[in-house]
Amino acid sequence: MTWAEIIVDVLKRNNIRLVPYVPDNVLTPLIKAINEDPFFTAFTCTREEEAVGIAAGAWMGGMRSLILMQTSGFATLPNALASLSVPFQIPIVMLVSERGTLGEFNIGQALVAKTMRPVLDALAIEHHTLARLDEVDFITDRTIKQAVATQQPGCLILSPQLTGGKVL
Repeated sequence: MTWAEIIVDVLKRNNIRLVPYVPDNVLTPLIKAINEDPFFTAFTCTREEEAVGIAAGAWMGGMRSLILMQTSGFATLPNALASLSVPFQIPIVMLVSERGTLGEFNIGQALVAKTMRPVLDALAIEHHTLARLDEVDFITDRTIKQAVATQQPGCLILSPQLTGGKVL
């Protein structure tokens, strides 16, 4: 199975049906698989903060969700996470394709990549990097379960070691 197929399987096992996302080339296999599966309701958002608001509302309505974005999109989220998800104990689960490392060609992506993990740490948001295919199922499943059990956000970071990243 590919990393995207494994993640789809884990989402289903955890009853995550709603997937708001901001398009990203690296996430294309996952976005395609989710959009083609009637189990999911998936749609494009204009900004990552919009996806956080949608996911928060879904949680309050009894539905679990996963937000998809790339590293530079995560950079827009600290205020939304710090003022909504963290204090109100809403388990927003994010899946971020890591840009800015391992051969990145865009200097803006490289600068933002250096801030993502320190921001997650500062907000006390549990985060794990998916770098090996044999760990995708376990880490994804446990991150979702922990977010729901603790009612706190969680973040999965897709390493270019797993996805191949984006190249010129």
